[in-house]
Amino acid sequence: MHQPTTFEVDGDAIRKERMQAGLTQTELARQAGISPRYVSHLENGTRRHMGPKPYKRLRDALKATDERLRLTRPRPTEDPPPEERT
Repeated sequence: MHQPTTFEVDGDAIRKERMQAGLTQTELARQAGISPRYVSHLENGTRRHMGPKPYKRLRDALKATDERLRLTRPRPTEDPPPEERT
C-alpha cells in the first residue's frame, strides 16, 4: 500500500519562527493559504504531518528552512537514512 508523501514538522519550531517573524497565527495562515486552526494544531502538536503543498507554502511564508521546521526522524513508512540502517 502506497503512503502519500508527508513532512513531519516540529510545532515548537513553527511557533518560534512565527513569533520571530512577528506574525499572528491568523496572519501566518493567510500567507500560507491554510486555516488558523491548522496552524494552531501544528504548533500544539495535535497535527504533525503536512502534505507537500501546504508545507512548502508554510515554509515559504516563514522564510524558514527544512532543517528548522522538520523533525529529523523519518516516519515508519519512510526509509531511514543510510547510517541508521542495520
